[in-house]
Amino acid sequence: MTVGAQVKSCYASIKGIEASLRILRSQTNDLEAHDAYLETEHIIQEIKKDLEEQVLLLARQEPQYNQ
Repeated sequence: MTVGAQVKSCYASIKGIEASLRILRSQTNDLEAHDAYLETEHIIQEIKKDLEEQVLLLARQEPQYNQ
């Protein structure tokens, strides 16, 4: 698996985690858990943004990774 493919795979996993956190947050009645899910969701969103930028960077700098 190329570096580009690994980064894209990680990005897809992060999107899944983000969706799961959103579901968990909407289903909880515990305010503390709700806040923890929301905080974690924000962290995941930052990571997702960084990975998205990395995917774009790899596509520009390393055409062989662009699959």
